[in-house]
Amino acid sequence: MATLLVVLTTACSGPGDAVAVEADGGRHLADVTPVDDPRAATGPATAVVADASVRPVTDDPDPQLPVTVTDAQGTEVTVDDVSRVLALDVYGTLARTVFELGLGDRVVGRDVSSGFAEIADRPLVTAGGHDLSAEAILDLAPTVIVTDTTLGPWDVVLQVREAGIPVVVVDSHRDVNGAPDLVRQVAAGLGVSDAGEQLAQRTQAEVEAKVAQIAQVAPADPADRLRIVFLYVRGQAGIYYMFGEGSGSGALIEALGGVDVAHEIGWRGMRPVNDEGLVAASPDVILMMTDGLTSVGGVDGLLDRLPAIASTPAGERRRIVDMEGSQVLSFGPTTADVLDALAVALYAPGQP
Repeated sequence: MATLLVVLTTACSGPGDAVAVEADGGRHLADVTPVDDPRAATGPATAVVADASVRPVTDDPDPQLPVTVTDAQGTEVTVDDVSRVLALDVYGTLARTVFELGLGDRVVGRDVSSGFAEIADRPLVTAGGHDLSAEAILDLAPTVIVTDTTLGPWDVVLQVREAGIPVVVVDSHRDVNGAPDLVRQVAAGLGVSDAGEQLAQRTQAEVEAKVAQIAQVAPADPADRLRIVFLYVRGQAGIYYMFGEGSGSGALIEALGGVDVAHEIGWRGMRPVNDEGLVAASPDVILMMTDGLTSVGGVDGLLDRLPAIASTPAGERRRIVDMEGSQVLSFGPTTADVLDALAVALYAPGQP
């Protein structure tokens, strides 16, 4: 799944692509009034995190170095210097995690998906969208790189490792439940396991609390719950995929109190959408990345390019919920904030 996502994002990115900065200023779920019947709501909505700022668990972590870890690929890696860190993945999750661990001042560069304000002044090491640039990486002289298998070409990772830079590869799978363990993997590779445990526990507690809060506003009867699908769209490249089992969207939809209809119809992985699949899914709401929706000209363009959507409850009511791509499937320390923003868009749409 991770490899396919890289192919999709790389295929529709170019060297001139703008870096989206994660917006904040939305409303918290606790501060809005849910509608009586979310399935009857109409109109599109954009999910906006109420506060996208970094909240480090400590301002002065004390890395215990050298540290030797066995990474997600089974490679034993020894790290003895974390003064210049690169944390790179297609979701922007790893860099955010490093900042939340209190090591943000040591991050020397960024990937195109890392859109939070605190990292915006760091130079890019990705070119042509999500392609790693060996030259850009080596020019920054990192002392350690934390990455996964979602960015490539992989030869670049091997090249910087052969140059003597320790590379810690973490698990590329992302979902709501795996966020705390991902935090622990990143922290272990940087010698700050204590801070990592604090952040992992904070992340777990915030997610559990948010899921419980959402359950209070979602319909209690499963028959009344929102039927939701996640569409990945890149209009300029003619890419229209529906996310199913293994993509991470199912756990997100379930945490939001919705029905993952892609799972219901046996849709696995990320596959090109077809009219039959959309109609069979019969979604009440379609989740999308904001730039994907923009790439087809908004809701009107989406309905024009995928006419079958108009035959679904979501299309009839124009219930398209979009969110910044660097947030919606990032599944890291900000998972609870993402759930909060999406819940507002789903259960209290249109409120100022």
